[in-house]
Amino acid sequence: MADQFNKFHVESTQPPIWEQEESFQEIMAEQLRHAPWLMLSIVIHLLVALIFYLMPPTKLVKEDRVVQMAPPEQIEEIEEIEEPEEEPEPEETQEEPVLMDTEVTEVTEEVSENFEEFTESTTKESAFNSDAWNSAVGLGGGAGGKFGGRGGGRGRLGAKGGKATARAIELALEWLKKHQDEDGHWDADEFMKHDVEGDPCDGPGNPVHDIGLTGLALLAFLGDGSSLRSGPYRDEVKKAVGWLRQQQDMDTGLFGTNNSNEFVYNHAIATLAMVEAYGLSDSRILKPNAQGGLNYLEYHRNPYSVWRYQPRDGDNDTSVTGWAVMAYKSAQDFKLDVNSQALTLAEAWFDQMTDPVSGRTGYTERGGLSSRRTGDHAVHFPREKGECMTAVSLLCRFFLGKNPKEDKLMPLQADLILKTAPKWDAKDGSIDHYYWYYGTYALFQFGDRQWAQWEKTLKAAVVDPQRMDGNYKGSWDPIGVWGEDGGRVYSTALLCLTLEAYYRYTRLVR
Repeated sequence: MADQFNKFHVESTQPPIWEQEESFQEIMAEQLRHAPWLMLSIVIHLLVALIFYLMPPTKLVKEDRVVQMAPPEQIEEIEEIEEPEEEPEPEETQEEPVLMDTEVTEVTEEVSENFEEFTESTTKESAFNSDAWNSAVGLGGGAGGKFGGRGGGRGRLGAKGGKATARAIELALEWLKKHQDEDGHWDADEFMKHDVEGDPCDGPGNPVHDIGLTGLALLAFLGDGSSLRSGPYRDEVKKAVGWLRQQQDMDTGLFGTNNSNEFVYNHAIATLAMVEAYGLSDSRILKPNAQGGLNYLEYHRNPYSVWRYQPRDGDNDTSVTGWAVMAYKSAQDFKLDVNSQALTLAEAWFDQMTDPVSGRTGYTERGGLSSRRTGDHAVHFPREKGECMTAVSLLCRFFLGKNPKEDKLMPLQADLILKTAPKWDAKDGSIDHYYWYYGTYALFQFGDRQWAQWEKTLKAAVVDPQRMDGNYKGSWDPIGVWGEDGGRVYSTALLCLTLEAYYRYTRLVR
């Protein structure tokens, strides 16, 4: 076998293995010759490795950012889905010009369509339901605050005299409802056109006061708890609000025109009514109208002082200022924009007009009596028969945050008002519905014995004289100081508001 293997001869082009192997010394020598380049190569590779090491986090951060973009995209999609819920607001805004441009006879139909969304009850809870004095009245509480007592309305009048007073309010509101025009306003001198059967009512007023009378009637319905959203007189509120909006100049904010010397009375009352309608109904569509009315009042006010008949003419009086203050304070409750400095100046005006000894507040002079028209008006209605401006001052002091336990003038004023309590006597000229309105609200806020004594006179002076016959049922004869100007609508709306004092505003001091 060995000889057989020896016969094979294998040839190869490669040198023998033993000739290919190098000794250890030769390998080391060769490596040393290349050592500088090896070190450089190692350094370069380390640098490259380091760069690659640092680069991945940068890429990861970028990738993370890309991944994090997903949530914003989802949010945008959600917002797009939610957009239909916000559509009512632009739709309302677009409809407003239609209401402003529509003929007066068509306002009722147009307003009814626009206000159809207000169908749910919005009873407000009072933010002032404790016995503590709240010095920040009017600065918060959303749509509650001092308006919180209206929920329940006539049903909360209570025991003594409650049912009779509640019935008087109900009848008055029904009379006002019956005598409202289809376009939503109350006609001072032609309201009796609605008395189609029986003897028509008498007692026309001056038609230049239609704006103010509509504002007073609207306040009476709002004061009883009705609003654009709810209440037994929701439709009457809708129509009245629609008509007032139609009468407003949106460039100036003025309700009505300045065609009478006392036009600012009408505007201030209409502004107060629109502010309450806006806030108590939580109606965004009315915000421009309410704010516009306030803007005009601020324009009209005298620089560094208060209000009177003509804009910025330097004259001031307590009566107009009282309506303006109530509008401003209501606006603060409903988060509308008002100049708080105007309220500070109003407070200073009341102090300036008030005699520190008697507590009497004057109309245009310190300690003076209430105003009367020129001629024999003061003969028929003697000024000393009432303390109207004192009552205006006292009520406004409450709403300006004053505390009768700290303000020494307030107890003096309350006692002074009591000396001329309400009395329905057509012979002695003491009937003054305007005074009784302010006196009732001021002493209701004051409470204590002053309110108890005043309240005793209300039934005989206000509830008992209410007419109960024919088309007159529910109204009051306009035989008071300003009855000739306002007429039967004025007397009925104002005395209805007077009786609502039990629940229209929450008592601020207990």
